Amino acid sequence: MTTPALVSTSVTPSPRRGGTDGDYARLLRRISEAGLMNRRPRYYTVRLGLVGIAFAGGWAAFVLVGDSWWTLAVAAFMAVTFAQTALVMHDVAHRQVFRLRQRTEIVGRIVGNAGIGLGYGWWQDKHTRHHANPNHEELDPDVAPDLLVWSQRQARASRGPARLIGRAQAYLFFPLLMLEGLNLHVAGVRALRNRSVKHRALEGALLFGHFIAYLAVLFAVLPADKAFAFLAVHQALFGLYMGCTFAPNHKGMPTLTGDDRPNYLRRQVLTSRNVRGGVLTDIALGGLNYQIEHHLFPSMPTPNLRHARVIVRDYCAEIGVAYHETGLIRSYSEALKHMHHVGAPLRADDGHRA
Repeated sequence: MTTPALVSTSVTPSPRRGGTDGDYARLLRRISEAGLMNRRPRYYTVRLGLVGIAFAGGWAAFVLVGDSWWTLAVAAFMAVTFAQTALVMHDVAHRQVFRLRQRTEIVGRIVGNAGIGLGYGWWQDKHTRHHANPNHEELDPDVAPDLLVWSQRQARASRGPARLIGRAQAYLFFPLLMLEGLNLHVAGVRALRNRSVKHRALEGALLFGHFIAYLAVLFAVLPADKAFAFLAVHQALFGLYMGCTFAPNHKGMPTLTGDDRPNYLRRQVLTSRNVRGGVLTDIALGGLNYQIEHHLFPSMPTPNLRHARVIVRDYCAEIGVAYHETGLIRSYSEALKHMHHVGAPLRADDGHRA
């Protein structure tokens, strides 16, 4: 089965075991007939404009507040603007905004690398592999074991810090998310060593240009103590926001291993979770609360996802595919319960040694 690349504008999966692609083709036809794959230029003009204004306004407020501990409130605001900028980059990279690849990559690198210090090339490669095989333990980089483990099989094979953290990872999850901002920056820099990343020199120049400008402004405006405090609050809350945005989407949903790969529709629906909510939820999560629809139609503009939800949910009921949707708090609860369950073998080992 061919899955949609991150920057694809259409999806045409081919048959494989676990069912035929006919189910998806019929759903895609319904979605297309409803006009939900059409671009929304006015929406993205407004959204890009508002995010840009918030981003520029945050830095203006930083300068105006100056040498004051109120700068930490600005740091919190800037964490939100950085996360919203990252969500815009996500939509740009999926070609929801621009049809042409060149324009997509130019805007993606300006917004990602130069704007918030997030490597566009690294993130695009990682996110493409995630979309192709969500929650597949060998193929999805988002569930690869690192400090956290995502299945009991990974827990049993863990060593070092992962084995130590895994025992209590459900309790440590949110505190660890405060390191995610730093992790995103470091991963983008480390990826520059990978020859498969296109335009590495440009990516590196924009990334390091961001880091230099960011630190120069911080230490030019603030004394060292406040500068370091701003840096810590800003990056910690940015990482926490980003982690809270992505955690409800797949964590705690079924994982796949080996050759366990159902057809495209089932692979995307069964491993994803939607989060119910109103306009505020849509804005806070950047539309990723409609994760099922986003995975089925990655190039669908964000404002169309809530309309697609009704069609997809009814269609899944029609063909007998489980469609999981819950509230925001419940989604975190399900993810944390899963993480606690995953750590059970490590806690059992402690009991046996005792």
